[in-house]
Amino acid sequence: MLQKKYVIGIDYGTDSVRAALLDAGNGQEIATSVFYYPRWKEGKYCNASASQFRQHPLDYLEGLEATIKHCLKEAGSSISLLVKGISVDTTGSTPVAVNKQGVPLAMLSGLEENPNAMFVLWKDHTANKEADELNRHAEKFPVNYLKYVGGIYSSEWYWAKLLHLLREDESVRKNTYSFVEHCDWIPFLLTGGNDASKLKRGICSAGHKALWAEEFGGIPPEEFFISLDPLLKGFTKSSFLHTYTADQPAGSISKEWSERLGLPEDVVIGIGAFDCHMGAVGGQIEPYYLSKVMGTSTCDMLVAPVHEVKDTLVRGICGQVNGSIIPGMVGIEAGQSAFGDVYAWFKELIAWPVNIFINDEKQQQEITDSIIAKLADAAAVLPLNEADELALDWMNGRRTPDANQLLKGALTNINLGSDAPRIFKALVEATCFGSKAIVDRFTGEGIPVKGIIALGGVAKKSNYVMQVMTNVLNMPIRIHRSEQTCAGGAAMFAATAAGIYKKVEFAMEAMGHGFEKTYYPEKEKTGYYETRYKMYRDLGNRIEVRQ
Repeated sequence: MLQKKYVIGIDYGTDSVRAALLDAGNGQEIATSVFYYPRWKEGKYCNASASQFRQHPLDYLEGLEATIKHCLKEAGSSISLLVKGISVDTTGSTPVAVNKQGVPLAMLSGLEENPNAMFVLWKDHTANKEADELNRHAEKFPVNYLKYVGGIYSSEWYWAKLLHLLREDESVRKNTYSFVEHCDWIPFLLTGGNDASKLKRGICSAGHKALWAEEFGGIPPEEFFISLDPLLKGFTKSSFLHTYTADQPAGSISKEWSERLGLPEDVVIGIGAFDCHMGAVGGQIEPYYLSKVMGTSTCDMLVAPVHEVKDTLVRGICGQVNGSIIPGMVGIEAGQSAFGDVYAWFKELIAWPVNIFINDEKQQQEITDSIIAKLADAAAVLPLNEADELALDWMNGRRTPDANQLLKGALTNINLGSDAPRIFKALVEATCFGSKAIVDRFTGEGIPVKGIIALGGVAKKSNYVMQVMTNVLNMPIRIHRSEQTCAGGAAMFAATAAGIYKKVEFAMEAMGHGFEKTYYPEKEKTGYYETRYKMYRDLGNRIEVRQ
C-alpha cells in the first residue's frame, strides 16, 4: 500500500489566518484551525477615517505557529511526519518595508509601534496622491508600463504604498532596504531567509501589483521610478530579478521552523500568491469562468489559454499576467473594493443603539450577529419597484472597472418610508451591480464570460445576496462545496511544489470537492434589474463627475 502524503495550506485573510491540513491524495480535510489577529481585533494601528489599515507582523507570526501546531495536534504525530509541503496565500497588495536581512521594520527596536513599519493592508488608501502621480507620470513614457494592470495604477498597490511611506516617515526611509509582499515574505521566513536580495518573488504579486511583465524584461527601468521621485532610487535593484509561479518551491523548511512546528526537515515550502488566486484554484476554476471570491471585498479571477487571448488587453482591471493563477494560462484579475464590508458598515450603523443601551456583551453580540440575516429575510419579500432606493457600492473607493479610490458611496431615492430592509436591499443591489460592471468590462473588451463560480463566506451564507447576483448577471452561479477554497488552493499548490503532482490542474482534479449548489436567474425579475442597473450606471456617472 502506498504511504499517505499530506500538505498544509495557509490562508491569510483580512481578520484572521486559517490553516488546513489535507490528504494530498483526495483533498480530505484532516484538520483546520483559525487564529484571529489580536492587535487587529483591538483596532490598533488603524484609522478608518484616513483609510489607514496596518497589520503588525507579530499577528501573522503568532497565527502561523498557532494554526499549524493546532492542526498537527489534531492530526497526531503519525500524520505530522508525513507532511510534504506547505504553501501560503495572503491578501494583497499587502507589502511591508524590510531591512537587508528581510526583517519587517516593526520587528526592530524602536519601530515596534510605528504603523508605517508594519504591513500596509490591501484596503489601505493612504497612497491616493502617489497613485495619481504615478498614473500621470506614466503618460510621459513611450512605453505603456501600465498596460498589463488595466492602464490605471491603484493606491492599493505596491509602488504607491512604498512611495507614500518613504515620503511620510524618515525612520522608515532610513531603515528600508526593500519592500516585500506578505505572500512573498512568509515563504522567505519559513525557509530561513536572511538576505532580502535573495527573496523569491511570486509572479502573482509581481505582475498584478508591481508592474512586472515579461515584455519589459521585469519591472520598468529605474529611470521610470527615479524620475517620479528620487526616493525610489535603488529599489529596483533589490527587487524582481526573477519571478516564480506558485507551483514552484521556494525551498525547504528551515531547521528552526521545522523544530518550532514539529515538522520534518524535508517539507517543501511553495512560492506564495494572493488569496483570490489560490482560492480560484481551490474552487476549481475553468477557462472563461469568472471565479468570484466573495468576502469583505471581491476578487474576480478568470483564466484563459495564452494563444486564445493573444494581444487582447482588458482596460481598468487589476492586471493580466501569464501564469499568475494557473501556470501556462493568462490570469486576469478584477474586483470590488467593498462587498461584505458594505453590509458590515450598515450593520454597525443600525446596531449603534444596541451597543450603547445594552450592557450585556453577550446579548449585544447575539443581536448584532443576527442583523444581516434578518435584513436579508425582510428584503427578500419586498416588492420590486424601479423607483426604489438606489445605492452606489463605492464605500471604499472603486477597484474595477477603472480604479479610483477617491470615489465615495451614495444613496438616493430615499424618503420617510425608507426603512432598514429597503436600504439594505439597495446596498445589496449596488454590490451586485458593481459585479455586473466587471462582467460587462470583460465581455466588452473581447474576453467572454461563460459562467460564474462563487466562493467565500458571502457565497456560502447568503441565499438572498446570491439570488440577487444571479438575477443581475442573468446567468447561473455555481457555489463551490468547500468551506476552505483559499486554504485548499494553497494546499493544492503545496502538493504540486512538493512534486506529488506534475501540474496544479492534476492537483485540482484529485483534491477538488466539486459544487454544492447552483443559482438560476428568475426570468420574471431580470427586466427589473436591467433597468435598475442602467440607473446605477447613470448615478455613478453623475457622482463621479461631482467628486
